[in-house]
Amino acid sequence: MSITAVEPAPSLPTVRSSARLALQTGLRSLFGKDGPLALRLWDGTEIGPPTAPARAVIRHPRAVHRLLWAPGELGLARAYVAGEVELEGDLFRLLSLRDSVLGPSRHLRRRALPGLALLGLGALALAGLAGPPPVPPEEARLGGRRHSRRRDAAAISHHYDDDEAFYRVFLGETMAYSCAYFPSPGATLDEAQRAKWDLICTKLGLRTGDRLLDVGCGWGGLACHAARHYGARVVGVSVSAPQIAQARAAALAAGVADAVEFRVQDYRDVDDGPFDAISSVGMFEHVGLGRHRVYLRSIHRLLRPEGRLLNHAISRPAGLPAALPRRSFVGRYVFPDGELLEVGGVVSAAQEAGFEVRDVESLREHYGRTLRTWVANLEAGFEEACRLAGDTRARIWRLYMAGAALAFEAGRLSVHQVLAVRPGPGGRSGMPATRAELLGFGRGAAEPGGVHASRDRSPDSLAASPGGGV
Repeated sequence: MSITAVEPAPSLPTVRSSARLALQTGLRSLFGKDGPLALRLWDGTEIGPPTAPARAVIRHPRAVHRLLWAPGELGLARAYVAGEVELEGDLFRLLSLRDSVLGPSRHLRRRALPGLALLGLGALALAGLAGPPPVPPEEARLGGRRHSRRRDAAAISHHYDDDEAFYRVFLGETMAYSCAYFPSPGATLDEAQRAKWDLICTKLGLRTGDRLLDVGCGWGGLACHAARHYGARVVGVSVSAPQIAQARAAALAAGVADAVEFRVQDYRDVDDGPFDAISSVGMFEHVGLGRHRVYLRSIHRLLRPEGRLLNHAISRPAGLPAALPRRSFVGRYVFPDGELLEVGGVVSAAQEAGFEVRDVESLREHYGRTLRTWVANLEAGFEEACRLAGDTRARIWRLYMAGAALAFEAGRLSVHQVLAVRPGPGGRSGMPATRAELLGFGRGAAEPGGVHASRDRSPDSLAASPGGGV
């Protein structure tokens, strides 16, 4: 795997025996004599069990200075992004070690304090005192009012505007950058992404000629799928100009350019409703806590009576703050200004906006599997990813996706599809009588759009897959 070049230092200090002892004792205190973590320092000094499945390589004293000036996740992230720390071995095992330090509430475990104190003393003896190193240029620096149109566009640009070919390295053929839906244990990533699109189109009840608005359309995969397999006429909007350019090319390649219109447009500026259905996949996280009600009212205004909304978004457990921590790696390098709602809050806000919520489904386990597949793809094509986006960007995505996989698997994050309808006159919903019919099987269920070849959507296949509707 490619390693970011670090500025050479002709006279790196030799590791002192006092630093070595403190670090060794600290690791043993935290993880035991034969623990899962070892360290290798810039002069070749090895600390910790030689058989450890994970190893952190500290390639420059500046990494230690970063940890001393920004203790915890942010300092380590800055050192990793700058190439001053390398992570070797089982990346998932290494990242899971923080559970030995942090409890379920993400506060320091009391029993971890002595080991952390020794590591801090060892670090101080290791590198000595120095001023704060410069912040890596890849860290997001957004200006202006939070969640204004201009700042939202800058946040989206920071996350999505790399070369499309870079994302293809790990996203695969479908270029779907959201949780997949694995209908069977042996399903491939591309099969699972198409199954997710089918699940969305089926819940929306799309039929030939229906008008669909896809908010935050990404590279256009869902929009093209809905047009090609369900006969929908689709408008896709995004504030990322590079994504829209690629989406238009995808529509041409799929032969649906006459049925799909892609626009560089903020959702707040869409004014050509009504639509029969609206999909929002991976967009709600960018809307902002103070704007989610405005967002839902805007969507409600654009739907016809009995029209459906499918909101697919990452959510947080109850009791945690909505905003990503100010000093978190993800907040600084991946999703600036990202905010996550608890799913109950999403349901309440949707109903306050005039919707009737009809179905909520958790896909949490599916996202863990999706992310692990993305990480495996990225590692297999890491040299190509570095060529396309640079070593630093590839390293950021590798660390972010591995950490996110563990968060979904542990229940620290979730993802829900919330299906809602705008009631018609007299409270009519136009919804199927049963959930079986809603999901495309059961008495009276029709083939979606009359043009889509049915996949296995039997009750047994649905129950066998991870996650479940409520």
